[in-house]
Amino acid sequence: MAGSQGVSTLCENSNEVFLDVAKLLITYADNILRNPNEDKYKSIRIGNATFSTKLLPIKGAVECLFDMGFEEAETHLVFPKSASVDQLRKIRESIAKERDQRLGAGQPQQVSVGANAPAVTSVPASRPPQVQSVTTSLPAGPAPLHAPSLESSMSFLSTLLSNFQHVLLYENRELQRKALGVIPHQQLTNAAEQKLRQAKEIDPDCNLCEGDLLVLELLRWFKEDFFSWVDCLPCSRCGGRTQSAGSLDPSTEDLRWGAQRVENHHCQACNHPTRFPRYNNPEKLLETRRGRCGEWANCFTLCCRALGLEARYIWDSTDHVWTEVYSASQQRWLHCDSCENACDKPLLYEIGWGKKLAYILAFSKEQVVDVTWRYSCKHPEVLSRRNKVQEPWLLHTINGLNDVRQTSLSTERKKELLERLLVELVEFISPKTPKQGELGGRNSGSLAWRAARGETGPATNPSVTAAEFVFVPTEKEKSGRVFHLRYSSTKDRYCRVFSDNEVIQGWDKAVWRKESVFRKLENDWHMVYLARTEGSSSGKISWKLDCAPAGMTIKTVSVRACSQTFHSGTVRWSLQSGQKTTEFSGDGQIHSVPVLSGSSELVVEAELAGGDGQSWQHSQLFRQSLKEPDESSLEIIVEMDEDNA
Repeated sequence: MAGSQGVSTLCENSNEVFLDVAKLLITYADNILRNPNEDKYKSIRIGNATFSTKLLPIKGAVECLFDMGFEEAETHLVFPKSASVDQLRKIRESIAKERDQRLGAGQPQQVSVGANAPAVTSVPASRPPQVQSVTTSLPAGPAPLHAPSLESSMSFLSTLLSNFQHVLLYENRELQRKALGVIPHQQLTNAAEQKLRQAKEIDPDCNLCEGDLLVLELLRWFKEDFFSWVDCLPCSRCGGRTQSAGSLDPSTEDLRWGAQRVENHHCQACNHPTRFPRYNNPEKLLETRRGRCGEWANCFTLCCRALGLEARYIWDSTDHVWTEVYSASQQRWLHCDSCENACDKPLLYEIGWGKKLAYILAFSKEQVVDVTWRYSCKHPEVLSRRNKVQEPWLLHTINGLNDVRQTSLSTERKKELLERLLVELVEFISPKTPKQGELGGRNSGSLAWRAARGETGPATNPSVTAAEFVFVPTEKEKSGRVFHLRYSSTKDRYCRVFSDNEVIQGWDKAVWRKESVFRKLENDWHMVYLARTEGSSSGKISWKLDCAPAGMTIKTVSVRACSQTFHSGTVRWSLQSGQKTTEFSGDGQIHSVPVLSGSSELVVEAELAGGDGQSWQHSQLFRQSLKEPDESSLEIIVEMDEDNA
């Protein structure tokens, strides 16, 4: 049993609870072992009353299923074909052995266990009779060394109440109509439909829906065309640079739009104060279209609701906010950060930015949910930092708020919310593994501002591992001994010519490293290009090829890149391999670089810097007119040899 944390945790339960759960777990295992070809025994619906009432609330029960080989699959746990039947039998026998000992001795066996699972909330208090026994909280781990004060609990309650009340603004029909008035919804819908068709051409089994692609289009538009980030505003008198210099008193008009705080951005040149009210009303933000993460998430969540997307506002106690959107096709909540144009990258903050998370709560018109565990793969560390309130108090308070808010909901809607929540609870039990796109630092805000918050990723957080997308030669590329990559700026996609024209959609989906770079679409001028994020002094982007896993080395490299500069802007292109670095021009011509022969790795990098005034626009990559015929903006051709070393 030492090899199964799930079985060890299960043994912590009382005799009666253990024997009841053991019977179910053994039955699940025996059904598969006796009927290995029957798929019906390899799937457990999470919303099933037996699962939700007799397994989910019990310490170690779901973990045992995971240890057996079951995996999450939207609304079910499934036992895949690749799972080990021997492992299933091993866990089954461990549970059966403990059951037999308890039945024989009448005494529970004491087993040492590791860190407890995280606490998760919350099932509505007004739940259907068949699920009344769901406890809504898994073991919360060790209690804090010092009990939270009453003041701390009341402050936390104030935050809960404030956010829960605020999200009702997004349901105002008149406000949603105002948001629709500024959103190019037909354009976004058309783009979503087109990309969905492309996705299904590439993968006929694609289960995405138009709403999923609409979320991506809305994120892109909001980041690139609609909202702007504010570090310090330019002087309202002379247009010069300003510095933050404390706060100013809010005016009556400021308070009307929820700006309790007004920043003073002081001009060093003319000594003039420029006011920056931190508006908290999304209606006002539709006009100002600027701010930091608070304003971004506030306005973006309203835009989601205006488009009919089911969205909720996410509050993080370590000073960040974002949005979640429910995917009907995937039957789960998707993380959406409008500041970063990031979707479904929940570990971005803990792994990429290096945040020390504690409490992350989701607020919608119907429900509050503690979603901390979606955003962490370091559950024990997070548990150690959750010391603002007692876990039972938080659970009770959230359930009480949900009970009141859901009073007027139909029985069907309550059941739907409950089933969704059960799916989330199962997701929270098993920590995720970081994936590509979640390992880089923050893009929004100036470098100094991000560094001050410790959110720049690997550059200032050595403990954070940076490993993004790496091209590895496919069998066809290996057979032809050629890796040929093209990127189209207008279509925003990569094509691997010698791998059946395999397509990767999205400029940042095949990038090795990127810092302070985004894709700018100028609808007025019908132009598109990559540039630095506004306010950043420099930006970098690179692509990596690793031939070693395919048993190949580099023979020759040819590369063509297109970049443009204006005023004093600069773009520096380079090829790197081991200790060798060779610069080349982004003039759109083919450049051959034979000096890298014999290497197995190649990195192509562009560094953007310089410029005056709107400096971020003065160094651009892959600038192209949307009206011109499609042409590749970046082309990398690598001839390869077999590695005979």
